[in-house]
Amino acid sequence: MAQKKEGSGLMSSAGLMRYYDSEETAVLIEPKTVVTIAVLSGLAVLVLNASYGIWP
Repeated sequence: MAQKKEGSGLMSSAGLMRYYDSEETAVLIEPKTVVTIAVLSGLAVLVLNASYGIWP
């Protein structure tokens, strides 16, 4: 009969604890916000190109 090591459970949960700790401190941005910023940036570039006469 093989004996279990008592420390094996603690070692395997250490990675999960680090994962949850890092998630609490991370900056969370919604995907809709990222898409909106990208679309607005693209439109701003097009408007500036048109206003400076660089429009093809």
